[in-house]
Amino acid sequence: MDWAFLLAVYFVLWWITLFAVLPFSMRAQNEGEEGVTLGTPDSAPEMGKRHMLRAFLRTTIVSALLMGLYMLVSWASGWSLNDLPVLIPNM
Repeated sequence: MDWAFLLAVYFVLWWITLFAVLPFSMRAQNEGEEGVTLGTPDSAPEMGKRHMLRAFLRTTIVSALLMGLYMLVSWASGWSLNDLPVLIPNM
């Protein structure tokens, strides 16, 4: 497999995983100690927390594990994404 292909697969996995991991450990303002900031809804995220840094770290770890699983499966079985059927015929 080409390194550019693996990097592209990792990039797609990372973004999908980011949107899956993002809601975890998110606290709304009405759940916090500081209360609700004036002009924002009660369900708005709590401000001043390092939520995104933790989300990026979790995303990187989970997507690295998924990428390792993909590489292990493709190495053990010989299957890869290139084996998927193409819907557009070659002309």
